[in-house]
Amino acid sequence: MEKQNFVDYIRVYCRSGKGGDGCVHFMRLKYQPKGGPDGGDGGRGGHIILKGNAQLWTLLHLRWKKHIVAGDGEPGSKNNCTGKDGRDVVIEVPLGTIARDEQTGQVEAEILEDGQEVIWIPGGRGGLGNAHFATPTRQAPEFAQKGEPGREGWKILELKLLADVGLVGFPNAGKSTLLATLSAAKPAIAPYPFTTLQPQLGMVAYRDGKSFCMADLPGIIEGAAEGRGLGLRFLRHIERNAVLLFVIPADSPDPLAEWQTLVHELEKYNPELLHKRKVIAISKSDLIDEMQEVQIRRQFPPEIPVVVISAHQQKGLQELKDVLWQQLNA
Repeated sequence: MEKQNFVDYIRVYCRSGKGGDGCVHFMRLKYQPKGGPDGGDGGRGGHIILKGNAQLWTLLHLRWKKHIVAGDGEPGSKNNCTGKDGRDVVIEVPLGTIARDEQTGQVEAEILEDGQEVIWIPGGRGGLGNAHFATPTRQAPEFAQKGEPGREGWKILELKLLADVGLVGFPNAGKSTLLATLSAAKPAIAPYPFTTLQPQLGMVAYRDGKSFCMADLPGIIEGAAEGRGLGLRFLRHIERNAVLLFVIPADSPDPLAEWQTLVHELEKYNPELLHKRKVIAISKSDLIDEMQEVQIRRQFPPEIPVVVISAHQQKGLQELKDVLWQQLNA
C-alpha cells in the first residue's frame, strides 16, 4: 500500500475543446424586411487547466485517468447570440508539478503555489458569425468562420517535491531515522538497504514556532545517474530542495569517499545541483569516540558545515537544526 500511494509521474492523453462555428443568419422581421446579417459567434472550446492544491502531495488521484477531454464550444445563433463556451476541465495537482509535452519534452506549465491556475491546453477559438463580414459593398455575406480545432496529444505530469531540506545519502545511512526523530513522519526503518522506496516528507519544528520541511529520499548508490538502484527515479526531487543535507554514517570505511561519490552522482545527473547550499551530518556518532569525530571532521572541506549527530542519543540534533535554519535563511 505504501509503495502504491506515492505516484510522481503520470502520462495522460489530453484534448481541449473545439471552438463553435459562426452562424450564417439574416434578420427577417415583419417590419424589418432588410434587417441584414445577424449571425452570432461560436463559443470558445474548453480549456484544460492545472490548479495547485497544497493538500495534495502525490499524483495518485490521476493514476487511472488516462484521457482528459474538455467540452466543445457551441455554434452561434441568430440575433447575434454567441454560442456557449465549452466545459473547462480543472486538474488539481500538488505543488511542484511540471507539465510537459511527451513528444517534444518541452515544459508547458509549472505549479508552485496553492490556488495557482494555469491554462495548460487552451481550447480552440470560436468562429465569427456572418455579421462580422458585412461591408458597404457586401451587405449580405452568406458565409461565417469555422471554429478552431482543439489541441490534443500525450502529455506528462511530473512531480518534484517542494521541500526546504533534502536528505542525501547511501542506503542505511540513517536518513529515515533522522527524519523520524526530528519530525512526526514515520518512514520505514529496517536494517537492510533500500528500506525507503519513495520520498517521505516531515515538518521539523524549530525555535519560536518556526518550522521547515525536510524530505527523506531513497538511498543513492554509485551509478545512480545511469539508472542503478532507485536513485535515477528520485534524483529529480532533489532539484527543488533549497539545502542538501548529506548524511554520512560514522561507521563508514571512508566517509570522505562516500561524500565524494554522492556529489559526483548529483553532478552527473544535473551539474546545477552543486550550486545548492550543503550541510554534512555525520550520523551514528554513538559508534565512535571523540578522537575519531575530530579525524572525520578534518576530512571534509572547511567551507561546508559539518555536524556530528546521533539520533539514538539525541546528540547534536539542535545544533543541526540551527545550522540548517541558518543555511535556509542565508
